[in-house]
Amino acid sequence: MRSAVIHGAGDVRVEDRPAPHLLTPGDAVLRVVAACVCGSDLWNYRGVSPVRSPRPIGHELVGVVEDLGADVTSVGVGDLVVVPFSLNCGECQACRAGYPSVCDSMTMVGGLDRAGLQVDGAQGEQVRIPLAQASLRTLGISESEAEARGLIPHLLALSDVMPTGYHAATSAQVGPGDVVAVVGDGAVGLSAVLAARLRGASRIIVMSRHEDRAALAREFGATDVIAERGAEATAAVRALLDGELADAALECVGTKESMDQALAVVRGGGNVGFVGVPAGGPELHVRDLFTRNIGVKGGMASARHYLDVLLPRVLDGTIEPGKVFTHTVSIDDVATAYELMDAREAIKVLVRP
Repeated sequence: MRSAVIHGAGDVRVEDRPAPHLLTPGDAVLRVVAACVCGSDLWNYRGVSPVRSPRPIGHELVGVVEDLGADVTSVGVGDLVVVPFSLNCGECQACRAGYPSVCDSMTMVGGLDRAGLQVDGAQGEQVRIPLAQASLRTLGISESEAEARGLIPHLLALSDVMPTGYHAATSAQVGPGDVVAVVGDGAVGLSAVLAARLRGASRIIVMSRHEDRAALAREFGATDVIAERGAEATAAVRALLDGELADAALECVGTKESMDQALAVVRGGGNVGFVGVPAGGPELHVRDLFTRNIGVKGGMASARHYLDVLLPRVLDGTIEPGKVFTHTVSIDDVATAYELMDAREAIKVLVRP
């Protein structure tokens, strides 16, 4: 089968790899319907996180079940399913508490399973999914119906980016009437705008310097867009809010500068929800948090946990998170997908096998 393999910085290739098969009774084998490139994939592509040896890449997909291990009864062969980027057992303390992303057996799509075996990357034609019983979520509609209704991009967004944005809003305790500032205008930041709207925010301020992203942010529910950064951004927020600051800030980038910005635009006693994958040394100054009573919570989103909340809203058209996919390529052109995202010419790229 064809699959994307990253060899090093700026080097993603499509290669022939062995077709996956069941290795344990808890496995499933899927045919990939759609996958995509994530902003976090760019840390490897840019060399920020070094690639020690070639490996398959990609962790977001929608697929059709082709084969199941004997222990998997939660889905059936032929089902259209969404695969959360992190796989979980469903039974450990963290899973029971609603945090499957920190499952005792957590396995990343495209990473290594508990036995040290390679899990196929999502950017390919087929994948073996371990921990399938608790991880896979059937979508309740057929592949043909999803295609006919144009739902595939929106369903694909549920594998990572939309739950991650929702986790930012949930971690920051966004509620009805709140004023929210979103730091980051990538796919996660835009998804956080949708999430803040879903949770009842009355005003959503997005920090963006890109006209196309700002336009999509407004379509998703942003009420204001500011281009300033640093102290000027804080002043701009105060100018919008008659001298006040936001009740909550959603940090969706993962750098020191983005965390500093989120902390600077939230009021005393407010909350910061952070979901940007840390890169570039984000820091927290405990004394500042102490003196301003700022709450900071977040991390890797428990995508599987949020699917029950978000899937119905996609199926009924309340949200259309797949609009973050501005380009579509075939698996043979996956290198182009990385180039487009690296150059910020695309917000997010959908990959079709």
